[in-house]
Parts: sequence; C-alpha cells; structure tokens
Amino acid sequence: MIKYGTQRLSLRFFVLMLILFLVQVAMGVLLSMQQADPTLLSGVLNFNIARSEHVNMGVLWILSGFIGTILFVGPLLSKRELAAPWLIHVLFVALIAVTVWNSVTIYFAQEGVAGWWLGQPWLQEGLEYLEAGRAADIIILVGFVILAYVVLRTFPHPREWNEIQWGLAIGVSALTVMWVFGMFFIGRIDLQEYFRWFVVHYWVEGVWEVIHISLIGILLVLMFKADIKAVGYAVFWGVTLVWLSGLLGNAHHYFWIGTPSFWQFWGSLFSALEPLPLIFCFWHIYMDAHHDRKPLENAPAFYFILGSAVLEQVGAGILGFTMTFGLTNVWSHGTWVTPSHAHLAMFGTFGMLGIGAAYFVIPAVRKVKDFDQRFGQLSFWLVFIGMLGIAFAFALGGTVQVFVYRTLGLDWFGGDVFPAMGLYKAMLPTFGFLFLVGALLITFDLLTLGHRVRLPEATPSPATYVAPTSGWGKRLTGFEAGIWLTMMWVFGFIITFGLLSFNLPRVQLGDPTLPYLAAGVGYPGLLLTTVLFVWRFLASLGARARTSEVAMERAVGAASTD
Repeated sequence: MIKYGTQRLSLRFFVLMLILFLVQVAMGVLLSMQQADPTLLSGVLNFNIARSEHVNMGVLWILSGFIGTILFVGPLLSKRELAAPWLIHVLFVALIAVTVWNSVTIYFAQEGVAGWWLGQPWLQEGLEYLEAGRAADIIILVGFVILAYVVLRTFPHPREWNEIQWGLAIGVSALTVMWVFGMFFIGRIDLQEYFRWFVVHYWVEGVWEVIHISLIGILLVLMFKADIKAVGYAVFWGVTLVWLSGLLGNAHHYFWIGTPSFWQFWGSLFSALEPLPLIFCFWHIYMDAHHDRKPLENAPAFYFILGSAVLEQVGAGILGFTMTFGLTNVWSHGTWVTPSHAHLAMFGTFGMLGIGAAYFVIPAVRKVKDFDQRFGQLSFWLVFIGMLGIAFAFALGGTVQVFVYRTLGLDWFGGDVFPAMGLYKAMLPTFGFLFLVGALLITFDLLTLGHRVRLPEATPSPATYVAPTSGWGKRLTGFEAGIWLTMMWVFGFIITFGLLSFNLPRVQLGDPTLPYLAAGVGYPGLLLTTVLFVWRFLASLGARARTSEVAMERAVGAASTD
C-alpha cells in the first residue's frame, strides 16, 4: 500500500495519537472514580481540572489521528508525494507543543490565573473545549494553516479533483477558518457563547464530519476496492446534507444563553434534520462493505470503521435528536443526559475512525502483510461495549438527576441528589475500567505489529464447510439492515417521549413513572439493539471471509490434483 515515501510521515501522528488516547482514557477513569468519591485527589487534581484535561486530550488525539490519515491517503488520491514534507515536521512539533502547553497551563485555572495581557487570556481561558490560552491558539492556527497548505499543494488543480478530494479540501480549509472565531475574548457571556459554538459545533458538523465522511470513503475504496465514483457520489451527498442541516442546527446551543426566542423554532427544526447525513453515512458503509461481496481482509480496521458509523448514528443522530427540541433540551441541558450523547458522538464518530485508520495505516507503513487480527477484534468489543455501558450509566443517571434535581428541586450540595444517582455513579468506573483494558490492548497491539509471531487461526475444513444461508452468519440484506436501523430509531423516539414527559403536570407534581419507564425501556433497548446489529453485521462479513478462504483452498487442492 506504500507507494510514496512521504506516506511514512503519517506514522508519528498515529503513535502520538495512541499515547494521548491512553492519557485521556486514564483521566476519564479518574473522573468516574471522582464521581463516586468527590474527595478523591481533592486539592491535588480537582474534578474541573481533570475534566478539562480529559476533554482536551480527546480533541488532540482525534485530531492527530485525522492528520495521520490525511497524510497517508493524500498521495494516493493525488498520485504524487506530499508537498513540503519539512512543514509536516513543523506541524508535528507544533502539535506536541500545544499538548504540553495545554497540559501545564490548565493547572493555572485551579489558582484562578489566566495570564491576562492586552485584554486576552494568554495562559488559559477556561471556556469549555477552548480552554487553551491565546498563545496556544496562535500555534494551533499556524498548524492548521500548514495542514491546509500541504493538502491543497499536494492535490492537483481543482478541475481534476474528485468528490473525496473536494471533501478533504473543504474540511482542512474550514478547520482553519472556524478556529479564528475562538481567538478573541468577549466580556458578554451570551456573545462569547455565541462565538464559542461557532468553533465547537461547526467543527463537529461543518468540519470534522466532512473530513470523517471523506476519510471513510477513501478507506472503504482501499479496503474493498469499491468503485471510487460510486463512493464519491455518496461522499458528495453526505457532505451536502451535513452542511444543509448542520449550519443552522447550531442554533440548539443558543436556546438558553439569552438569544432571541425564534432560535428555539429554527434550532429545533434544523437540528432535527442533522441525523439525515448520519443515516446516509450509515447506509454508505453498508453498501460499500457489501460491494461485490469481497472478503474482509483487515478485520480490525473495518470493525472500528463500522463502529464509527454505528455509534455516530446512535450517539450523534438518535441521542442528539432526543435533546434537539426546546421542550426536551430544557431538561437535559447540563445534566448527565448530555455526556451520554457526547461520549458516543465524540469517541464513537471520530475516535473509532482514527483507531480504524491506524489499523489500516500502521501495518502498511511497517510492511506487515499478515498479522494476528484477534487482538484488534477483541479490543474493539471491549471499547465498544465499554463506551455503550458508560453512555448507559450517564443516560439513566441523568434521567434520575433531571427528576430529583430539576423537577423536585432537591438540594444537590445537601446530599439529596447524590444518593439517588449512587448506582449509576458506581457503574461509570466499572465500564470505564473495561474501556481502559480495551484501550491498553489497542495500544499494545498497534505498537507491536510486526514484532509478534502471528498466532494460528482455526480454518474450517474445505471438505465439510458449507456457506451459511440462514442464521446469524447469513448474508445481511439491505432490507434487514433497514429493519435494524428502524428499531434503533423506535427506541430513540421512546427516549424523546420520556424527556418530553417532564413537561407534564403530573410529573412536575412528583410522579416520575412516565420518564422513568421511557428511559428504562428506551436506553437499554437502543444500546442492546446496537450491540446485536454490529454483531450481526460482522458475523455476516466473517462468514463471507471464511467462505472465500475455503473456496481458495478447494481451488488450490483441485489444481494440485490435476
């Protein structure tokens, strides 16, 4: 797969990605333990500082993975070496510098030090997702300019671009432009929040999502030899739908910051349309994976790519939809219900794609043609189920929180709310440790590829093996995939009804039956359906791969007999 020497520059970004990934996960486990015991490391590493580090590390390692993937596929798309490779070295140093700067300066927040100079906070500014101070902001902007320059110079003239190249070009350019809106400080909190979400939301819906769809497209072309024109068509419509729905969909962040009330209508309307490109991406994955029924050669890479599309659908699409209306957002906003959506959307959509790309790129760069794929498959299920469990704990705990704290108005700090959420606070570190084990296995597996002897795998006997025509391993049809998707959305509507029911007089008078019942049916049903669907999808591909192996062995046997 390595056709150009500059493709190897991507490896360092993936190594950095894995290191930052582990740090972020470890910080997340610490946070889950602090939820159960608020006194843990109090005064040493307070919850608010650990949370900021957790969020920022998540952004940095995902960004590092995206950069690595772009640098790897860029020459393949352009049929020439990366432009200005020396700038890529500068970009890597800048990324490390920002990481170290952010990790150190965030602790100044614990002492209330922002580094004010010329009306700007140069050390740290304390805005969620934008905690980095202005000094780091400038370095980040320079890094984005370098990335955009390298990509645009590597690509041929725009008249020769395909849809995937257009998607990546728009993505890296918008990445730079959107960051500018986070590089100034405004004293009015409503106006500051207005521009803050220009960065945060438009990165997700107008930048990262565009890059995400484009990278999935090219990776599926490389993995399944799918028709690049057909994939490009899917990328075009995916990107178009993202921009049509996501731009005005930003308005759901303006519901409660003092902006005009008309945002509640328009924000709800366009936010409700945001799942459309996610459904399209989901279907795009299914169609490309089943193109010509080619065998699955790199299982771990595809496992995580599939996980990316499915968790994007569940976390960003369905759970995002449940909170997108003013009458549901008023209850869920700022509660545990929100991180349930955020964890599945952030890690599921972008994080899983980065790991999937790493499983595709690292073996290619290290020239490892045949590696033991079982570690990667096991690690996928560990982080997949671990993340779903974390989301489950947040969602049910958040439902209790909404009722006890916001409906009944009981005292948080007096201890009324904490015991009510005790079970779910205990669930967080449990699933967090499961996720941590998966993250450690991913890191070990990827960093040692090519240094371990491939373990033998059991292969069915050609004489006895029959391709399944029924049961769990049979071919997954488009109709069946549509049924699974519909089931997910049915549970999503149940969850939405549960959040809406908090507006009913009987609930506000102290009867939690409807919201608790809807949450108790909706969240477990959605997450269980998600697990079963992914299991079913991968089982069908696994059976296809085994069928291909047996057919090849039969052909070899017949040839030797002749």
